[in-house]
Amino acid sequence: MSTFVLIPGAGGTAWYWSRVVPLLERAGHEAVAVDLPGDDANAGLPEYTRLVLNAIGARADVVLVAQSLGGFTAPLVCGRASVRELVLVNAMIPMPGETPGEWWANTGWDAARESAAAAHGYSPQFDVATYFLHDVPPDVAATGEPYQRAEANAVFESVCDFTEWPSIPTRVLSGREDRFFPVEFQRRVAKERLGRTPDVIAGGHLLALANPEGVATYLLQG
Repeated sequence: MSTFVLIPGAGGTAWYWSRVVPLLERAGHEAVAVDLPGDDANAGLPEYTRLVLNAIGARADVVLVAQSLGGFTAPLVCGRASVRELVLVNAMIPMPGETPGEWWANTGWDAARESAAAAHGYSPQFDVATYFLHDVPPDVAATGEPYQRAEANAVFESVCDFTEWPSIPTRVLSGREDRFFPVEFQRRVAKERLGRTPDVIAGGHLLALANPEGVATYLLQG
């Protein structure tokens, strides 16, 4: 049996993993989705790291899975817990000492997003429906509405205080239809910052909601 500890993206809601957790449990594994205080103006990466570490507790050989903004918490946790494998899902991949707020310009994200929008015929102006919910089933999106919360600025201003990526097996998973972090952008950033090529499956940015079976199958292949 493996233990999967699942870090959400911006907003911090554990509900994001609600379609994947039952699939992992059905396969005989433990799955712990961590809820983070995304709307807390005083909670940054140190607080997020502490909460994930608390969720791990005394467990050993954890598979740590991080979505989007969760990629900034992941290396901080790996340095302080027994993590067997790290899986980054449509994730922000930080450089040592970088803040999430700096990441956007440092990676050239906005130009890549606008270029992908022009190439694929959707609006370059961000809105939730176009960039996050375009492939999420409407009933799932409606169910998730009560759990949504805006991410406060604190985390974007806090430094990802690590010196190098941990020397543990690491996989990168990207959604082929991700409009927020286009797949070609993710390929470039993963290669530059981790020396890895992402695996790609069908789905947009909210991959665990749009394609939970694909995400669970991928995690179980590790």
